[in-house]
Amino acid sequence: HVQLVESGGGSVQAGGSLTLSCEASADRYRANCIAWFRQAPGKEREGIAEIYTGGGSSYYANSMKGRFTISSNNAKNQVSLQMNNPKPEDSGMYYCAIVKGRSYCSASYLTTTLAFGTWGRGTQVTVS
Repeated sequence: HVQLVESGGGSVQAGGSLTLSCEASADRYRANCIAWFRQAPGKEREGIAEIYTGGGSSYYANSMKGRFTISSNNAKNQVSLQMNNPKPEDSGMYYCAIVKGRSYCSASYLTTTLAFGTWGRGTQVTVS
């Protein structure tokens, strides 16, 4: 069964706002570290932010601080990513992922996709 499903992508004007959602199956959402990554055409996938669903602690990649806000909704098994003042360079495919083998978050996880074992299919964001 599908474990992660992203939604909320689309077109947005620069300077506007957009909120993406990642819905996880209940068994995968609980007490896990769930992150958002993005990938622009021709570029590597890069980490944005992560949150621990069991306690709410969150981390952001240094370059993403202040530009994105991650939050969780335990009642809906959802992790959301709000884009603040998006720019055209924020365009790309946005993915959510669950860390593998760990039940906590660490800032270092955002530096590599290898820390994550379950990925959604992504949602496309275009900023113009």
